[in-house]
Amino acid sequence: MTRRIMIDVLARFESGRIRPMQVIWHDGRNYSIDKILDVRRAASKSGGSGIRYTCLIAQRQIPLYFDEWENVWWCDSKE
Repeated sequence: MTRRIMIDVLARFESGRIRPMQVIWHDGRNYSIDKILDVRRAASKSGGSGIRYTCLIAQRQIPLYFDEWENVWWCDSKE
C-alpha cells in the first residue's frame, strides 16, 4: 500500500514559479535536489493530486508533490 509522507521543502521563487531546492525528510535528514526533470499536474499513488516535480536526488528519480491550495509538500512511500 502506498501512503502520503508529508515533507518540508526549501524552495526558491523564480519568475513567479516555485523551484524546490532541498528536501527535509520527516526524521531531519536533508537532501539537495540535483535536477528537476519534469513539472506537471498529476495524481499521486497515495491519492490526491497536485503539482508533481520529478526530481533527481542522489541519483534517484523522486516525485515530489505540492498542493497549492493547502501549501503542503508530500511524497509517496510504500509500506
